[in-house]
Amino acid sequence: MTFYETEIKRIRNSCYSNDKQLETVIATRNFIDNNFEKALNLDLLSYLRFTSKYHLLRLFKKYYGLTPRQYLIDIRIAKSKEQLKSGMSVTETCFAVGFESLGSFSTLFKAKTGKSPSEYQKEQLSRSA
Repeated sequence: MTFYETEIKRIRNSCYSNDKQLETVIATRNFIDNNFEKALNLDLLSYLRFTSKYHLLRLFKKYYGLTPRQYLIDIRIAKSKEQLKSGMSVTETCFAVGFESLGSFSTLFKAKTGKSPSEYQKEQLSRSA
């Protein structure tokens, strides 16, 4: 790389850095992590970060490989696993992690883990006993 190419790259990085994009995406992920049990949607997340919901969707997917909704579901499933291991009932777990319907919770849980929530809980409780 020549001196001029190096300088052009340095100037481009300082003038057109992705710092604001990264800040937006990281703040959105932190908000989801801390508020997963609430009713979150793309409109709310984009409103909080003062950006277009479509732009936020593209940025989140670019940096994390998932949409905000997919990431939220993964967080909720992970938290529900912890709750089920601790002995909380399936219904209580469903609403504690932010799902609005027991049917959708069970369907998503089974799709992500391969087991229904009650099967998963029985398996985990039998392992710990």
